Amino acid sequence: MKVTDVVESVIFMPRDKLLEKMRNNPRDDWRIANVETLANRYGFSVNRPKGGGSHVTLRHDSGIKLTIPARRPIKPRYIKELVKTIDQLEDEP
Repeated sequence: MKVTDVVESVIFMPRDKLLEKMRNNPRDDWRIANVETLANRYGFSVNRPKGGGSHVTLRHDSGIKLTIPARRPIKPRYIKELVKTIDQLEDEP
């Protein structure tokens, strides 16, 4: 399987399915492309460092900021934090 195949399968995954997969299995071999896809779907802007840095910053209009290391696999605590943040955003009126 090529990397482009993986990226395409992630991009076309239904909105809630990717979130549920991350919620149910934060220890999976998640890639930064998965995180970026989910973040974009929920209104985050994704900022990659220009100087070859190792972290990606996610910002939401509500003022939330998450910084996630772009190394693979992404540690479960960062996946859990992203899922928790999205859940909180969905619960807001």
